[in-house]
Amino acid sequence: MTAPRISRALFVLYLVGFLFALNQALPAYINSTFLSGFATEKAVGMIYAVASAITVILFFLLPHLLRRFGNYRLAFWLFVLDGIAMLGLANARSFWPAIGFFICVFVATFMLAFTMDIFLESNSRDSKTGSIRGIYMTVINSAWVFSPLLVGFILSDSDYWKIYLAGAILILPALFLLRAGFRKFNDPTYKNIAIRATLKNIWRERDLFRIFSVSFLLGFFYTWMIIYTPIYLHDHIGFSWQTIGLIFTIMLLPFVLTETPLGKLADKKWGEKEILSWGLVIMALSTVVLTFINSTSVVFWAILLFITRVGASAVEIMSETYFFKKVQSSQADIISFYRATRPAAYVVGPLVASVLFIFIDFRMIFLALGIIMFSGLWFSLRLKDTL
Repeated sequence: MTAPRISRALFVLYLVGFLFALNQALPAYINSTFLSGFATEKAVGMIYAVASAITVILFFLLPHLLRRFGNYRLAFWLFVLDGIAMLGLANARSFWPAIGFFICVFVATFMLAFTMDIFLESNSRDSKTGSIRGIYMTVINSAWVFSPLLVGFILSDSDYWKIYLAGAILILPALFLLRAGFRKFNDPTYKNIAIRATLKNIWRERDLFRIFSVSFLLGFFYTWMIIYTPIYLHDHIGFSWQTIGLIFTIMLLPFVLTETPLGKLADKKWGEKEILSWGLVIMALSTVVLTFINSTSVVFWAILLFITRVGASAVEIMSETYFFKKVQSSQADIISFYRATRPAAYVVGPLVASVLFIFIDFRMIFLALGIIMFSGLWFSLRLKDTL
């Protein structure tokens, strides 16, 4: 099975994607601990919820922004905003500046992910969508795998400003590459988002609705894992950031090891439905097991979290492949809604967790999350494969 020929545009996009992912990944697992220095650990989730609600609202303005500025210019200035806000976080010493700059970074990164989708979809063919997106996701996830070790190396004595400064510096080569590769990008025609009509269209296309639901659940999983796992491991289990960095690096390896081959299999041999469903089962079972672990063994935690991501990586690449086989780059309305499922999960997830924390212990959040992930089978098993 041969890999797809990589065009110059795709090669540049993979490089930009790597730098963008590293910019996201470096602070991703320290954000919640950083914010807990300005608010209680359970209130941190509400900060994420506010940032996510703003992001969801702005997603509906994206087609208008794309028509006005074009995908290249929008991406360029979002990178600039991201870099400035990162510098702001590096210098934040009080509640409101920290929250304000965090929200700016949060919004910019989600909207940048959307612009990357436009670039990628414009350089993809349906017959190669799984392979091309598998390579892209592998490139991105290699940055996520590398970043925890880098954080453990950089971070000492909770000097979080060093991480945000490093994230800001990464913007510079990303801007250079973006300008070199996409300054003359030929934009497709972007449709207005008619919210009611788009929702009706998604509801009528039942497979689209089902893959939206799976994407939301995956976002829900990431929300709780990203917000609460670092707090749990650092403040409750007692691991150092160097140890957590090692654990998270091992945990994230499946995203590099599995997504490209699974993308190729989805194009050529197996259907997305089967891989997606098995991924959900693995996610759910392994997450439930975390509830009952009191061990301080680094190896034990690394293995268990690794297994959760084996499932998550399968769900991620299959949901991405399935969705982008169903849409075109010009369908900004549908893509906007799809990308809004992740920030929507960041709104709902912390709200659900805040309610649960009234009744359950912190570690029981993993049991609840595993049960919620099982519900994804209701949607995945009803998908019609694209093969």
